Amino acid sequence: MNVPSLTPDEQAIIDAIAMREASMMARVKAWSEVNSGSHNRAGLDQQRALLVKAFSDLGGDLQETALSPVSEVTSDGQQSTREFAPALLLRQRPDAPIQVVLTGHYDTVFGEAHAFQHWQMLDDDTINGPGTADMKGGLLVMLEALRALEQSPHKDNLGYTVLISPDEEIGSPASAPVLAKYGAMADLGMTYEPALADGSLSGARKGSGNFALIIRGKAAHAGREHHLGRNALVAAASAVQALAGLTGQREALTINPAKIEGGGPSNIVPDLAIIRFNVRLGLPEDAQWVMGEFERITKDIDALDGITAELTGGFTRPPKPMAPPNARLFEMTRAAGAALGLEIRWRDTGGVCEGNNLWAAGCPNVDTLGVRGGNIHSAQEFAILSSLVERARLSTVLLLKFASGEFDAKSLKTLTS
Repeated sequence: MNVPSLTPDEQAIIDAIAMREASMMARVKAWSEVNSGSHNRAGLDQQRALLVKAFSDLGGDLQETALSPVSEVTSDGQQSTREFAPALLLRQRPDAPIQVVLTGHYDTVFGEAHAFQHWQMLDDDTINGPGTADMKGGLLVMLEALRALEQSPHKDNLGYTVLISPDEEIGSPASAPVLAKYGAMADLGMTYEPALADGSLSGARKGSGNFALIIRGKAAHAGREHHLGRNALVAAASAVQALAGLTGQREALTINPAKIEGGGPSNIVPDLAIIRFNVRLGLPEDAQWVMGEFERITKDIDALDGITAELTGGFTRPPKPMAPPNARLFEMTRAAGAALGLEIRWRDTGGVCEGNNLWAAGCPNVDTLGVRGGNIHSAQEFAILSSLVERARLSTVLLLKFASGEFDAKSLKTLTS
């Protein structure tokens, strides 16, 4: 794709973003100090209030959207209903001929009791702090790009939906239907997960699923009546081995048994074990095969004397391939970068994000438009502060070119996969 030229109006809009750099830096520091772990409702509410204040500057219809409760397996093996904080939804010009959905999340992986709570500067341009890259910095990039779009003489050609969710870091169980709804309505999607430190974006992504295998046995005294007991942990150990053994039986397929819950005092035969595990797969058709294997393993455990087994969970995010619509959008992103003197590269990844959900809804998307950073999901998480302006400019060029028609947003969904 040829490198687009920037009109004087576009150049002025892009240049003006730098004037807000100090404000962006101050905001990412302040937002990082708010613990908004996925299970910390008070912190999520506090962070969402900050987002409402920031995004209200754009105008449009800004709402807090309630999410439906989701069933989950508790540590005692029962099904429980979990409530979620609202998502933030902003709709601007919903009747415009071009529609873009921009998504992000305001939760982090760091719980209320986690030691990683504050930011610090590692050098003049590198900040270490919870959520600075994933993805409070990304939300600021989104905000400033949309602020810039509102200065365009072509803005009326482009409408957008902003969806900021509270549950992405735990697989988007509650926000998935909302992502699907607005993804299906849009010509393309832009998601603000962090780019890699060198600026590379994620290309094809694996699919993902989360499961729990509930195994029940029979409690008994471990000494006097051991023979009357049926050990759920022993059965779980067998199941874990069988599950782990599926890894590699399909290309790019991995099974990660992540946690076993159950048991208690050493003088009691344990009557409950819960195996929680994650699945990653490269091809959509592998989901049916691996589900068949999970069901086989469950039946094998369930057939043991005095043992019952129940499989729960499912696939939450299907694979996102580098299909022609996504490849075309990446070429547009590369061209937008070239107009700014940036070399945009990408690489495939086993990670998943809201981009998987959007693609499942038929929405081509690029999903790492946030800040440059790294070491996410760890206390070493960092973001490159200068990339706040850099990446806001990149998204701005994309939005301006979609609005002017120089980048044909409508053509993306006409490409076949």
